[in-house]
Amino acid sequence: MKLEQATDMFTALGQGTRLSVFRLLVEQGTAGLPAGEISRMLKVNDSTLSRHLARLENAGLVTSRRENRHIHYAVAWTGMDDLIRFIVKDCCKRDPASCLKEDCCD
Repeated sequence: MKLEQATDMFTALGQGTRLSVFRLLVEQGTAGLPAGEISRMLKVNDSTLSRHLARLENAGLVTSRRENRHIHYAVAWTGMDDLIRFIVKDCCKRDPASCLKEDCCD
């Protein structure tokens, strides 16, 4: 992952509603939720939620799929995993003794 992509992901998560949406979708696992249900659960109007979901999807953190008349959203697990790997890539590189666990950098 390049710095620009990681920055885009962090920027997407750096807004309260988007972070709440992302955390809610993490809780749901691979099934995700329809947009209307996300809107109801977080008490966010549909048009506002639509913009936030688009931003998360463009950043590679959320995926969408159409089921009949509904659009379901779920976490893009690969994107999230890539971001986490980017963050910990050089874990303990300068001070390996500071690692609490032997496998912290794997």
